[in-house]
Amino acid sequence: MIIIQNTVISDDVRDNFFVCNLEACKGACCVEGDLGAPLETAELAILEQEYENIKPFLTEAGRAAIEEQGLYIKDWEDDYSTTTINDRECAYALYDERGILKCGIEEAYLAGATSFKKPISCHLYPIRITKYEDFEALNYDRWNICNPACSFGANLGVRIYQFLKEPLIRKYGEAWYGELVTEIETNSPPVNS
Repeated sequence: MIIIQNTVISDDVRDNFFVCNLEACKGACCVEGDLGAPLETAELAILEQEYENIKPFLTEAGRAAIEEQGLYIKDWEDDYSTTTINDRECAYALYDERGILKCGIEEAYLAGATSFKKPISCHLYPIRITKYEDFEALNYDRWNICNPACSFGANLGVRIYQFLKEPLIRKYGEAWYGELVTEIETNSPPVNS
C-alpha cells in the first residue's frame, strides 16, 4: 500500500500492467456492469450546465433515455451514475464506424463543444476510488473484459499508474502524481515484470 497525501493507493496500481485495447474489447466497459459510470457530486452540476453542448454528440437512444430518466440516476446506495439504455449501455456512449464504443461527452470535448472531458471515474478506469471520511482509497478493479488491456500493457511495459497519468493528474494534481512516481520508482520494492 502506498500513502500519498490523503490517498491510499493499492500496490496493484504500481504492480500491474494496463493499456486499453479498444480494438480487442470494443469499449465493453461502457455496456457491461450493473450501472452507468459513477459520478462525483460536482459532475452532476457540470452535466446540467453542459448537456445542451453534449446532446448533439449522443445517439437517439441515448438522448431518449436521458429525457426519460434524467441526466444521471441515483442508485440504491445513494450514489450517482450516468443514465443507461435498458439498464446496460451508458446513455452517453456511441459506436464509431468500427463498432467501438466511445464516450459522447469526450467526443463533444474533442470537438471543442464542452470543457468537460468525461466523468473522472471513466477517465481513471481501471482504478476505482472509494471515499472514506479522512481519505480516498484507490484500487485496481479487475474485470475479465479488460484482459486484453492487461496483456497489451505488459507487452508495452506500461503499468496502471503510468497509463493513467493524465487522469490521475486531473484528479489529484501534478504534485500528487510526482509524489506517487517518486514513491513507486525510488522507495518501492522491485516488481516482477
